[in-house]
Amino acid sequence: MPAPISERKLANAIRVLSFDAVQKANSGHPGAPMGMADIAEVLWRKFLKHNPTDPQWHNRDRFVLSNGHGSMLIYSLLHLSGYDVSVDDLKGFRQLHSKTPGHPELGYTPGVETTTGPLGQGIANAVGFAIAEKTLAAQFNRDGHNIVDHNTYAFLGDGCLMEGISHEVCSLAGTLGLGKLVFFYDDNGISIDGNVEGWFTDDTQARFESYGWQVIKVDGHDADAITQATEQALAETAKPSLIICKTTIGAGSPNKQGLAASHGAPLGDDEIALTRDALSWKHAPFELDDEIYEAWDAKAKGDVQQKNWDADFEAYKKAYPELAAELLRRLNGDLPADFASQAQAYIQQTQEAGADVASRKASQNAINSLQPLLPELLGGSADLAGSNLTLFKGAKGIEKDADGNYIYYGVREFGMTAIANGIALHGGFIPYVATFLMFMEYARNAVRMGALMKQRVIHVYTHDSIGLGEDGPTHQPVEQLTSLRTTPNLRTWRPCDATESASAWVEAIKSENNPSALIFSRQSLPHQARDSEQVANITKGGYVLAKEQGELQAIIIATGSEVSLAMEAYETLSANGVGVRVVSMPCAEIFVEQDANYREAVLPANIRARVAVEAAHVDYWYKFVGLDGKVIGMTTYGESAPASDLYKEFGITTDAVVEAVNSLV
Repeated sequence: MPAPISERKLANAIRVLSFDAVQKANSGHPGAPMGMADIAEVLWRKFLKHNPTDPQWHNRDRFVLSNGHGSMLIYSLLHLSGYDVSVDDLKGFRQLHSKTPGHPELGYTPGVETTTGPLGQGIANAVGFAIAEKTLAAQFNRDGHNIVDHNTYAFLGDGCLMEGISHEVCSLAGTLGLGKLVFFYDDNGISIDGNVEGWFTDDTQARFESYGWQVIKVDGHDADAITQATEQALAETAKPSLIICKTTIGAGSPNKQGLAASHGAPLGDDEIALTRDALSWKHAPFELDDEIYEAWDAKAKGDVQQKNWDADFEAYKKAYPELAAELLRRLNGDLPADFASQAQAYIQQTQEAGADVASRKASQNAINSLQPLLPELLGGSADLAGSNLTLFKGAKGIEKDADGNYIYYGVREFGMTAIANGIALHGGFIPYVATFLMFMEYARNAVRMGALMKQRVIHVYTHDSIGLGEDGPTHQPVEQLTSLRTTPNLRTWRPCDATESASAWVEAIKSENNPSALIFSRQSLPHQARDSEQVANITKGGYVLAKEQGELQAIIIATGSEVSLAMEAYETLSANGVGVRVVSMPCAEIFVEQDANYREAVLPANIRARVAVEAAHVDYWYKFVGLDGKVIGMTTYGESAPASDLYKEFGITTDAVVEAVNSLV
């Protein structure tokens, strides 16, 4: 009988596949995969619970490669373990439409749990996975039935820890006691610019211990030590664990290991030949022994693990049939069968109530009405719950030793948003997060990542304009709406009253493949009269709120708090014989997706006299008013003063709208 294949040789399979693929693409990062190969071999072969034949098995462990530039590490692992990632896929690394893009991308590669690359956000996603697992387990597990029970693992590097988001999310993870969260830190001391001692000398162990983490230090090339450290991490259930693995970047390369030269560029043919010799690797590029594949293959083990879980779930279904059905509904991302009808009834009730109310309060009313229908709504705010009005009746904060349904994120806008992406990716929840619209800027890249991954995350942004008043220009958003609206796949709603606010919430919940930004006012907004057709047309993103009297001569387009200005201008202009209509456009992105006939019915192309009014940057609206039209809004920052004074100061008034329309007719 042949001797068992060594763990080092199994790890070397990762190394050679990684540097071969990078070399063939003439692009990529071989250093991290080569340096972390021994860690990856231990985790994936000994500990990771997964099934390559069913990558979406609900109770699988989650693995995140936060240092996503080392993507050939995860592609090699997926290929070796038996996922649908072939040798040809590895050869197509970084090529158009391949399964192996430059950074791991959700939806391209089976087994990739999240899109990573912007450093630190993978860490945050992993924290989101762990929060989701802990919360879902608390809601559904019963004595003798741990049906939600898995771990979350992440690999990370120096760059991830230098990014400020790592502090935000790791601090919160320690506070929440996420004991099923295990991070492996690739402590190789090298980043793109060279040895990090010139710019990164943190005491990482002390830092994480201060967060409340268990910290373990090991030689990242010693398989036995890594095994023991992982066992120790899994045994600690009250704290997350950080395993600091001292490694050599590019390990195995005679002339480039330990150097920045192996970080972000191919090794080169000559160095690859020397590395093959150093590793005693005799095979041609992309060729491996059958015994290596057999030792790596995780399909049989994963199949047994999943079948065992299936049996456990069958027992759970018999004991708790309603809970089992509800869990599957939520994990599958389905809304309750009666949600649409009940939500529509709520919208109609809101319209009939006709209350004047700040849209942030209308938002809270919507949450209070919709959350009992949707226990999967998992809310949170960045230390602004009392201002964002995101707390609902029955909200209970998630704590280290207390189960809940609401997350107090603290002042962590970026971390909060990236964690929410992870919660959505995990399944079982529809997360919403909140802050002032101005402080979306802290979270901007995480908002973009959620849109890139098409995740149903709801971003609640209040205090939406100069209308917040005395806090001044540091808190008054101007360009943020344009930034959000130009983000592909993101839907941005700025409702003008309680009815539009309720509709925005319902559409955001229904939007399976889009995150949504819901923009709400601090100040009270007047209710607008509508018939049933107009209420229905809110979902189309834009609609005629006030129809012209007589022949149509001009169109006023408005959103949010400025709709009331448009309506006041409409009354004045109509009384003076001007045929003007008001179009409320709470979600421009959805409006432009409507068919041409509908868009023409709302905004007839032959009517070039158009005025848009919004207390935000003017540039976005020229796509709707054209070069002949006018936009009333902001081109500068705000000032500190009462809201009414500011609207006059910046010329966002009824008189200004009337004057603009008259100048065009």
